[in-house]
Amino acid sequence: MGLLEETADEILSRPDPWPALEEAGLALAGVPEEAGGSGGDLADAAVVLRAAGYHAASVPLAETGALAGRLLAGAGLPVPPGVLTAMSGEAEAVEDAGGWTLNGTFRRVPWARSARFLVVLGNGLVSLVDPARAQITEGANVAGEPRDDVVLSGVRVEAAAPCAVDAAELRRRGALARAVQLTGAMRRALDLSVRYAGEREQFGRPIGRFQAVQQMLAELAGEATVADVAVRAAVGTPGDPVAVAAAKANASRAAGTVAAIAHQVHGALGVTEEHVLRRVTLRLWSWRDEYGETAWADELGAAAAAASDPWALIAAGPQQGA
Repeated sequence: MGLLEETADEILSRPDPWPALEEAGLALAGVPEEAGGSGGDLADAAVVLRAAGYHAASVPLAETGALAGRLLAGAGLPVPPGVLTAMSGEAEAVEDAGGWTLNGTFRRVPWARSARFLVVLGNGLVSLVDPARAQITEGANVAGEPRDDVVLSGVRVEAAAPCAVDAAELRRRGALARAVQLTGAMRRALDLSVRYAGEREQFGRPIGRFQAVQQMLAELAGEATVADVAVRAAVGTPGDPVAVAAAKANASRAAGTVAAIAHQVHGALGVTEEHVLRRVTLRLWSWRDEYGETAWADELGAAAAAASDPWALIAAGPQQGA
């Protein structure tokens, strides 16, 4: 385990990890230093996101660095400290002598109520908006994490710049970030299940010695491992839309199977309020849907159908440098 992984694991195991994440610079891992981030690349950011998923940490990590921070840096805007969240949708941008104003409605924006700034993508611009000027209606996903509706009505932006990233690319980035978090949570579900199967006794021996339970654990481990391989490949080639689609489709599919098996192994204990498995699987069920689930399988099918050699597309894997 490298230093970055050790540090992320230690911080994210705390009850309230966000202050330490900011202090250590991990909230903006993968964002260029010249823009106000901590440097590193997407692989470094993935290490931290994976640890957040493993510990079922309720923190706006993907939103602040992997999405909003990268958007701002890519547009040449400085990345401010604090919680950030990115959103895109149908927005109207109007420029006058005083700058830009925005109008638009955005649904289920992660952590909008907690953000220091909202980072809005639309009309070829990245804009920085003070959330105090927006109308925010609070909501939540199944895991209880904030997913808020945001309305901008003639809101003056703090800063704006042209941006080459479009809504589809932001969605891909969000899907990959969630896929990384899913693999971390699946690994935790596996670790918890293996440990419990070794501790819980039935008929005078640990349930992990029963063949049926061993088969369930083997299936759980297989699902988690295959998803992790696909996601790590996509992190290495984030510009390859097929790799990202395969990573998110596979992670979302595996998440349901992993959660079901983990609860089968744990029995009623795993659904209690106090048990960590409940926190983990609530996030598996929530994150599998966010930034799309079956839509990525549809994209893979369309790409295969359009390819001159569908088997080569499927079997070749991610294309380096794509």
